Amino acid sequence: MLTTQSFFDLSDCPDSDLFSKDEYVWTPLNNLAEYLDSQSFDLFDDQLVRDGVPLSEHIVIHKGKTLSGDNCDILFGNTTQNELQVIKNGERMEGASVIMAGAVLTGNRIGVGKGVLIECGAMIKSPAKIGDCCEIRQGAYLRGYVLAGKRCVLGHTTEIKHSILLNDAKAGHFSYLGDSILGNSTNLGAGTKFANLRFLPGNLTIFFNGERIDTGRRKFGAILGDEAQTGCNSVTNPGTILGKGAVLMPNGTARGGYHSDRSVLR
Repeated sequence: MLTTQSFFDLSDCPDSDLFSKDEYVWTPLNNLAEYLDSQSFDLFDDQLVRDGVPLSEHIVIHKGKTLSGDNCDILFGNTTQNELQVIKNGERMEGASVIMAGAVLTGNRIGVGKGVLIECGAMIKSPAKIGDCCEIRQGAYLRGYVLAGKRCVLGHTTEIKHSILLNDAKAGHFSYLGDSILGNSTNLGAGTKFANLRFLPGNLTIFFNGERIDTGRRKFGAILGDEAQTGCNSVTNPGTILGKGAVLMPNGTARGGYHSDRSVLR
């Protein structure tokens, strides 16, 4: 019941190798660092993208190459609907991604998929892997070991570290995600915070069916099953697991542990 397949549809997951259907739903967090460390990434042109230095101009990523955006027309449509367009010499560069001037990237292990927009003021630390048609908004802070699937939103002044976002997951505004997993089509209301470190020492344990299960994790934020949602200014205690379609209401605080599918927490 607490297995990965009980929470997520992985049929279109670009990184399904990280997940095992019959293991506990938090197991991908245990394996995330090793998984990202094993990935290969295209290197950016170090003349255009300098380590830790804000970009001085928009750059375009197309077919593994880093290009200056100076001679391109960029149309900023809805990124998650594949409406970001880069036009050069009158022709659209299909699948081109844009990193706007003012963004900061550190390290050389950052993967950017097709049709991605990284806005000015975003900061991304290695390693990070960003899937197709994702939007990383102004002021987003990716602290490393971040894995995002397709069409995700990593939002304004949102801090994310050691976390996984599956397809269409959205953390649009003023949120904190540490050591957490967002399932497909989940949505975080503005100001959602996932606490990931309890006051007492030791690993997080989950009570389920009368059994205490050791997660093996000292830091453990929240896991949201597919289509779960949180309201504005909500908080989850360490080790919170929301089933598919569960809802944490605005200003609510979720206790740690498992909450069943379509639960409503107030």
